[in-house]
Amino acid sequence: MRRDDDQLLAAMAGGDEAALAELYDRYGRSAYALAVRILRDPALAEDAVQDAFLAAWRTAAAFDPKRGKASTWLITLVHRRSVDVVRREDRRRAAPLDDVPVPSGDSTDETAEIREERRAVQAALAELGEAEREALELAYYGGLSQSEIAERLGVPLGTIKSRMFGGLAKLRDALAERR
Repeated sequence: MRRDDDQLLAAMAGGDEAALAELYDRYGRSAYALAVRILRDPALAEDAVQDAFLAAWRTAAAFDPKRGKASTWLITLVHRRSVDVVRREDRRRAAPLDDVPVPSGDSTDETAEIREERRAVQAALAELGEAEREALELAYYGGLSQSEIAERLGVPLGTIKSRMFGGLAKLRDALAERR
């Protein structure tokens, strides 16, 4: 009998390594896709996913299914680990180097503009309802198709399409207001 995600986390809290393997089989692919999307480096993405699943193993007992879905919790762990790696790499690269040419202002302006757009999108996402935000995050950050999202969340495909359509419309409006 297939165990649901909450049962797997409870089993992991009790030291069941097979539960960890089953959870990885379910979410490893989408976790890796998210990490690669954030890090743009396959080796760093593998490390981030491994760290996230290790954190899930260590903190499975702290997971509270009343606060959210296990899949969202796990993808959040992967996202946080990936961002931590980006920050670590940025600090490492920011170490002072002598005789390094200063880049032109264009790339700096572009980077600042991209960062500002990213913040605006994240703020707009935070304003969405949980169902719409979850569907969009699984699609765009998790790399899942609408069919995969429907299967994972246990809702009809039409519901996922409606959530994504409505969520994207609200995002578009929210972002238009910010400009």
